[in-house]
Amino acid sequence: MLAEPISIARSARVAGLYAVTPDERDTGVLVAKVVAAVEGGASVVQYRNKTLDPPMRRAQAQALAATNAIRRALFIVNDDPILARELDADGVHLGNDDGNVAQARACVGRDRIIGVSCYDDVDRARAAVAAGADYVAFGSFFASTIKPGARRASVDLLARARVLGVPVVAIGGITAMNAPLLIGAGADAVAVISGVFAHDGPADVTRAAAAIARQFLR
Repeated sequence: MLAEPISIARSARVAGLYAVTPDERDTGVLVAKVVAAVEGGASVVQYRNKTLDPPMRRAQAQALAATNAIRRALFIVNDDPILARELDADGVHLGNDDGNVAQARACVGRDRIIGVSCYDDVDRARAAVAAGADYVAFGSFFASTIKPGARRASVDLLARARVLGVPVVAIGGITAMNAPLLIGAGADAVAVISGVFAHDGPADVTRAAAAIARQFLR
């Protein structure tokens, strides 16, 4: 009998606070903030930066991957299966324009997580899971300063996605105040950028992360 892929065990850890990195140019500042988010209870960290050129993104991702405190959480790379494999990341997250699940799986192997952004589309999520995605993400659920023009998803979509049998992640304008609505509706995890990282000091990042992570304990 074949052993169960490690990705299944890893995907079970997609729960709670899923911290997505901001577009921070200073790698030292970024690492300090991400460490602070993990200390505050982030169980997943996704490296995402849409403003840097590829060499700088690679350097930042390498710095994060080499930080032991950060690797206590699942470490996911946005958009780039090749980089995820090179860094021995726990997985890769795919958006609408980042290739398909089969291509990513051929690159990262059977033991890494593949997550897929599904926006407001349950059919896209169903197809992604059928192709081998380990978790699906929906949103934006609330107004977002990161993606002000993002498609809005209805909260009832989370319950509809529960039947897919993989962790369901909510994203978009999430704070400690509105996270309980999404958790109660069926979100296994909430993906947050500004609600965690829009603070100058690591101590404030830790407090913000903890305030959101605590919502899963109620």
